[in-house]
Amino acid sequence: MVLSQLHLPLLFLLSLSPLACTYSTDGQPLLHRTLLAVAAARPILEDRAFVVVWNMPTARCRQRYDIHLDLRDFDIVENQQQRFQGEKMTIFYRDHLGKYPYLSRDGRKVNGGIPQLGDLAAHLSLTVAQLSGLLQPNFSGLAVIDWEEWRPLWEENFGSKMKYQRLSKQLVRQESPDLSDRTMTFLAKQNFEESARKFMEETLRSAITRCPKGLWGFYGFPACFNTPKSKTDESYTGRCHRGMRQQNNRLSWLWSQSTALYPSIYLPQSLAGSTQGALMVRNRLLEALRVASRWQHGNNTDHATPVLSYARLAFTHTLNFLNETDLMHTLGESASLGTAGVVLWGEMNFAKSKRQCILLRDYVHNILGPFIRSLRSNTQRCSFEFCHGNGRCIRRRTGSGHMISSYIDMDSGPYEVSTDSSSVKRFHSHFMCQCYPGWTGPECRVKTKNQNRHKDK
Repeated sequence: MVLSQLHLPLLFLLSLSPLACTYSTDGQPLLHRTLLAVAAARPILEDRAFVVVWNMPTARCRQRYDIHLDLRDFDIVENQQQRFQGEKMTIFYRDHLGKYPYLSRDGRKVNGGIPQLGDLAAHLSLTVAQLSGLLQPNFSGLAVIDWEEWRPLWEENFGSKMKYQRLSKQLVRQESPDLSDRTMTFLAKQNFEESARKFMEETLRSAITRCPKGLWGFYGFPACFNTPKSKTDESYTGRCHRGMRQQNNRLSWLWSQSTALYPSIYLPQSLAGSTQGALMVRNRLLEALRVASRWQHGNNTDHATPVLSYARLAFTHTLNFLNETDLMHTLGESASLGTAGVVLWGEMNFAKSKRQCILLRDYVHNILGPFIRSLRSNTQRCSFEFCHGNGRCIRRRTGSGHMISSYIDMDSGPYEVSTDSSSVKRFHSHFMCQCYPGWTGPECRVKTKNQNRHKDK
């Protein structure tokens, strides 16, 4: 039976293993105190409480094979004609924005190879020129910078990225051959991090100056590094790698310059249908929400930075589509934790042939599309039914596993307020409202003072 023949509440009755939380003396999760310290991020793209945005180069399915995906029928936001870069969504890879320095697979130094040897002025000049030719100044869509070759913190360049540490050390050794290894490493780290910060920070600043209404951020940030070794590990809690919270705190300069956060919640095939997969996604989102609530662009404390998780409709490095359970563990988690939405990313392989386009169309029309339409409708209905359209529904206890669709009256209209006291009581047992700027109270009914203070942000 396909998803379109099922009622989503039945699917969402699944409750996942609780996540260990720290509680205050009044019993409220301390994480929620952080999340609720500022207003929720405003709705984005057509004033929706929760959006799903298409970021896949699938236009060739229609252009070459006359196979139509009909994304809008399922409330999936897309660019006109499903263009990869457009008015709703655009992404910039390493060679498509400025002169990003990195080391190629064969060891070639591209644009200097490491941030210390990059030409920042030339990079920013080209960045501004490219943005001027691609985006209108009033662009207000999602704008993602995808730089994955190196990370701005020294310690996070492990594995294949250690070559950036080695080259940074070599540079210091060439300039000061008599330094001790300890001093050399210290200076290499300092120089690398300072230069990496300048490249990322100034790129965002230039982009936001050009298109101030765009939702600018880097893909994969904040990081969590919590992928489990296997789905049979019963001791796995999903928590971010030790020290990640402190490392993300060190990137406060990045969060203060970003107007959106785009954490990755890609699922590996090994976690298909597993509780571990849900825990992994949940903790990545919670760390992103923590960062979004603590730092805002320009130190504007009016509301949290929007969090839009990056998900794949197939498992990592495969074309094997997610089933309903795995969609719950990714898209469902994102909605129930109160993120602004999800970006669905995929490479050209999803449209590489007529057969693959047919498989993609059938998956969208029969499984993914109906799932998203119901999820999107339920989050919007929840916002209006319980938060009076002035806030988002979020889990009262982040690790409960409860899903919004389990507590929505499917027989009511999208903007109808339930009068069933038992329904309201059940909802408030497991969910709460996080109000948008200008509103407060348990149901976001009360206007706050100075609500227009940051109206023009």
